[in-house]
Amino acid sequence: MLNNLLPPTAEQVLKVTALTRLIKGQLEENFSRVWVQGEISNLRKQSSGHIYFSLKDAGSQLPCALFARDTARQDFELKDGMEVQLLGDISVFEPHGRYQLIAKVAIQSGQGRLQMEFERLKRKLATEGLFDAERKQALPALPRKIAVITSPTGAAVRDFLRILRRREFAGEVVILPSKVQGQGTAQEVTNMLEYAGASQGFDLVVLTRGGGSIEDLWAFNKEQVARAVADCPIPVISAIGHEIDTVLTDYAADQRAETPSGAAELISSLYIEARA
Repeated sequence: MLNNLLPPTAEQVLKVTALTRLIKGQLEENFSRVWVQGEISNLRKQSSGHIYFSLKDAGSQLPCALFARDTARQDFELKDGMEVQLLGDISVFEPHGRYQLIAKVAIQSGQGRLQMEFERLKRKLATEGLFDAERKQALPALPRKIAVITSPTGAAVRDFLRILRRREFAGEVVILPSKVQGQGTAQEVTNMLEYAGASQGFDLVVLTRGGGSIEDLWAFNKEQVARAVADCPIPVISAIGHEIDTVLTDYAADQRAETPSGAAELISSLYIEARA
């Protein structure tokens, strides 16, 4: 077959540079402002401020660069092993026939992205003064009627009530049922906070649920929920998750308890001390 192949004409033969420029034109025209996700590896920082690294997944890796002017705009440090999403342009380096992504923006994926949003909103609300000590209300010395906003079937409410019974708390406890995870949770919690604060005779509100991932607890990091907690006319205890979990309602509330059981212990102590 090769013996019968006619030699190409001069017009049919491309120089390496010409072919590379054709490829460069196609790639740079069709892959501008693209988002791509992967794991950072082989990260190298230059004295100029430029950062070079590979973005990889299970099947491939992509050379990337983030230049100093764009690095300065990042609010987190890129590190090896970090899962990120990059916005950038494909660029071809002609001398080596090599393509790479020139990144303009980097955001963390998954939990990292949520953590970044948590920190952003925390800074915003703190700057507004929403978490200031001057806004905090003192807990009642003798709580008599408590609103507990939580899932009526979760482990958190069982632990909370068990501790109150064990400590012989004699006040009234009213469960205000609400979703504590998933779509619609933030609105339900906000509604219950507004209900509890609207002259129902409550002198204390407890907002509680058990532990979980940052995704599970995310409703309690929503701005509307944090504001509803801070604006509640009745003192609020935030008891979300385990000791290691921190959510925005913890900062907005008048008091934080590390766990649902911890909230019950705190309330029982107030009651016992007031009656002593």
